[in-house]
Amino acid sequence: MSGRLLCLVCTAAVAAPAVLAPAPTATAAPEPHRSVAQLLTDLQRLYRQAEQATETYDATEEKLKRQRAEVDRLNRELARARLSLHDSRAAAGRLARQQYQGSTGISPYVRLLLARDPQHALEEGHVLGQLARQRAKTVGRLVGSEKRSERLARQARKALDEQLTLAGRRKKARDDVRGRLGEVEKLLASLSAEQLAALAEFERDGIADAQKKFMTAGALSGERAPSSAGDRAVRYAVRQLGKPYEWGAQGPKTYDCSGLTSEAWGHAGTAIPRTSQEQWDKLKHIPLGELRPGDLVVYFPEATHVALYLGDGMVVQAPRPGARVKVSPIAANPVLGAVRPDPGGEPLRRYTPPTLPEHATDGSDEGYAPAAPETSLR
Repeated sequence: MSGRLLCLVCTAAVAAPAVLAPAPTATAAPEPHRSVAQLLTDLQRLYRQAEQATETYDATEEKLKRQRAEVDRLNRELARARLSLHDSRAAAGRLARQQYQGSTGISPYVRLLLARDPQHALEEGHVLGQLARQRAKTVGRLVGSEKRSERLARQARKALDEQLTLAGRRKKARDDVRGRLGEVEKLLASLSAEQLAALAEFERDGIADAQKKFMTAGALSGERAPSSAGDRAVRYAVRQLGKPYEWGAQGPKTYDCSGLTSEAWGHAGTAIPRTSQEQWDKLKHIPLGELRPGDLVVYFPEATHVALYLGDGMVVQAPRPGARVKVSPIAANPVLGAVRPDPGGEPLRRYTPPTLPEHATDGSDEGYAPAAPETSLR
């Protein structure tokens, strides 16, 4: 999920990130005497909680997609097994009829004793032995088909139960996100235009100060060229500039933070995990000093926000509700670290960064406008 929260103190490479207060059970209207810094802390906390809830929603949604695919696969396999069982039962029925029709005949052993031509009788016995073995195989196939069908039916029922459980978790996570964002909107609605303007200015100043400290501390050590896949990911992200943030969205019209990064790398030909936490857990960690365009910068101790590194200390990100995909300073949020989706990718020998639109850095990093109505809740 995304969160365009102020980094009043620089990141792990520079200093400890800002500490957020524990979550309240409800958000009351701000007291008139509360300072801009206190209001900002409240907004940081509420947006942070919304980020964490969205991360849970995104992760549950991905699990549900995989579980649906597993249920579909098992159902297809079960249908094939039932068809095979039908065929095995038909073959067993034919076998039973043949055995019944031949049940009054003389046994092959007696015929061998009474035969005028023992060699012929032996050959006939060999044929009968083959038929017996074929019948045994038919019975074996029937038993095997029945067992396989029963096993697949149990697996399909279990998979469907898990799908229903995940669907319930997704609804709970979705309701949690809505509730958290509702708390944000309550607080924003209680502020005057002057308070909102002061809040935005205070945070902009804080971000500028954090960025200055980050860059002068030497956390970044020179510019590097991206890999060819990293270049494609960067150019895809740049083409999304100006599109609205929407939690749980993966494009093409709206994005949340990890929806943007996962889609950018997907279009570059490299599939990466969907959520920022999975991206942090499963992709290769790299030092900040080795950042190159296309790498992912992960934020907050819980890895609940992610952006795509553009170069020159800037990132492309889907900020948070009320904001749009934009170019932002790398230190606008407390950095946790960086990961590289293609650690084996060779850097380009020649690299020309993409041309940014004139207003690529415009718009509120804070996203203090009310969130747009959700259009793709699943």
